[in-house]
Amino acid sequence: MGDKQRTLKKAFSLSGQGLHTGEKVTVTIEPAPENHGYKFQRIDIEGHPIIPADADLVTDTKRGTTLEKNGVKVCTTEHLLAALFGLQVDNALIKLDALEVPILDGSALLFVNEIEKVGIVEQNADREYFEFKENQPFEDLEKGIEILAIPYDDFRVTVMVDYDSIALGTQHASMYHLGEFKEQISPCRTFVFLRELEGLAKAGLIKGGDIDNAIVLVEREEVAQEELDELARLLGKEHLDIQIKGNTLNNCELKYINEPARHKLLDIIGDLALVGKPIKGHILAARPGHSGNISFAKIIKEIMKKQNKQGKKFDLTKKPVYDINDIEKMLPHRYPFLLVDKVMEITDDTIIGVKNVTMNEPQFTGHFPGNPVMPGVLQIEAMAQTGGIFSLSKVEDPHLYSTYFMKIDNVKFKKKVIPGDTIVFELKLISPIRRGLVHMGGKGYVNGEVCIEADMLAQVVKDRE
Repeated sequence: MGDKQRTLKKAFSLSGQGLHTGEKVTVTIEPAPENHGYKFQRIDIEGHPIIPADADLVTDTKRGTTLEKNGVKVCTTEHLLAALFGLQVDNALIKLDALEVPILDGSALLFVNEIEKVGIVEQNADREYFEFKENQPFEDLEKGIEILAIPYDDFRVTVMVDYDSIALGTQHASMYHLGEFKEQISPCRTFVFLRELEGLAKAGLIKGGDIDNAIVLVEREEVAQEELDELARLLGKEHLDIQIKGNTLNNCELKYINEPARHKLLDIIGDLALVGKPIKGHILAARPGHSGNISFAKIIKEIMKKQNKQGKKFDLTKKPVYDINDIEKMLPHRYPFLLVDKVMEITDDTIIGVKNVTMNEPQFTGHFPGNPVMPGVLQIEAMAQTGGIFSLSKVEDPHLYSTYFMKIDNVKFKKKVIPGDTIVFELKLISPIRRGLVHMGGKGYVNGEVCIEADMLAQVVKDRE
């Protein structure tokens, strides 16, 4: 079976503080229908406006990723989106009663735990991937950010961080596939340098910052206790006993020696979730940050738009799996009713068949003189015959079986088909074959553009000896 879209089995809520606003906030993540993607909803604002999780709606990348639509914002979206994308949840509605997603422990782990508690359910629609077909570079020389994506049959990320810091040094982190996200990446917390804290506090940021939701890296050998007390006061945390332990404040043992690099990898996943599709490719990033991640997500969206304009590509030059002679041995149809010329591909759940439309076919005598158009019912029949070949390819002695139509649903004709066109039919199983019942969803393409789509149910019956 192909990959199906997934959503949550039921909703869950988590409460906490926004890292920068310091506001109390409850986030509720609910299941969502197929092809919904990720959407945020501000339930504290009249009309409960919705902000899609879309790279084109990012308005700020300082210390977090902010989305905005019609003047309504949602901030620090990356850790929650990383948890959804990392666990391959495709569709979710995220409801917030304040501006900022709660920081919790500064990682994605608590979101991951809750998602696993409520469970994930498969949906009927196929998951559509964005795939890199060629190397795609990006660099921001001013910020020292370099990103390169290369074609790869899974989602893999490699990160290098080097911010000229003696406390951090040069670190690398990698994730070979999303199966590693939960254990290796999701527990890794956000980090900040002690030297940045004062500036952030004075800028009115990190009001929800605490020593248990971020790793604070210390680069100086000696820091006066008065300086630490003043920092606690600036953050409105006078009660905290801040001390230095090694090259971090006394908040933590690092979970991994390269935890900061792993957190940067987590941020990349959360920001690339704003592309709107799961991704196949190997992303290599040097000194990444939210601004570079979002610029790269926008590049991917531009490539997606170009690919959509070009339509779907099929290689019709390779040797077919079945030619017309093979097809005649499987299907009982003959001229003028044999409507599949060759089959290019068959997998466990998919078939790709080809129909060449020519002026020599008898229907064009009357449909319509001077303006020949292939009748919709014959397009359906050609698609059904392609499905029939798929069904019969799964049985021994296919010449002893017939395939009978039982139901057609969701038929749409998108553009007219005329002599000279080649229709490429792609059909996929909607559910496994049971008791000879074959339920398939299909599309027909001319020059990469959909001309017909339909769902069909047929029964394969052994009716000859």
